[in-house]
Amino acid sequence: MNVLLWVCQIALALLSFSGGAYKLLMFDELAKMPATAGLARGGWGALGVFEMVCAVLLIVPAAANWMPVLTPLAAAALALESLALAGLYARYSLELTATNPLVWVVMMGLMAAVVAYGRSALRQPA
Repeated sequence: MNVLLWVCQIALALLSFSGGAYKLLMFDELAKMPATAGLARGGWGALGVFEMVCAVLLIVPAAANWMPVLTPLAAAALALESLALAGLYARYSLELTATNPLVWVVMMGLMAAVVAYGRSALRQPA
């Protein structure tokens, strides 16, 4: 189970970091989608920074064994953020295609929920 959680954590961290960097640095491309009209440039930038910080917190505390409680908290925060973004994207399209950001956000939210639950359930009591 620990290996599966690490694989999910690494995949989620890579997806979150790249998605956060895209939201932060490529707003002009992001603004071309109608679903992104719900937030201004600053809102997408703040979400991008948040995702990048959570991506780092998914890996570093657990790997360094320094405050490992931050890992399930970061995963839970990403799951909640994914839920909010899924609501935003669902207002515009419910198509199940690879180009719909709703599909990716739901997948990331489920992965984040699995990591949050797994890491909090497997955490040894202090």
